[in-house]
Amino acid sequence: MEKILIALCIGIVAGLIDVTPMIIQKLDKTACWSAFVHWVVLGLIIPFVHWDIQPWLKGLIIGELSVLPIMIIVLPKDKKALIPMSIFSAILGIGVAVVGSVFIG
Repeated sequence: MEKILIALCIGIVAGLIDVTPMIIQKLDKTACWSAFVHWVVLGLIIPFVHWDIQPWLKGLIIGELSVLPIMIIVLPKDKKALIPMSIFSAILGIGVAVVGSVFIG
């Protein structure tokens, strides 16, 4: 149970990091909540995926794969948002995986 709570905290922090610039830009509240929940869920998933690769690479792969459906939705409305979404997903995915490997194992 302790590991799940740690993973939840990691996801919440990642979600707050992702949403902060969105709030500053005054983006839609639904988009902000969606991004926050996305990272809370990934915080609960990424640390518990056991692939025989380095944690940073696991986080990068899962972070980028998980953002693809969101990018498909965003593409017709705002093509310029795809690059920041990719960058944030890479950085946060790596962060969640590395922090998870340190605190969860």
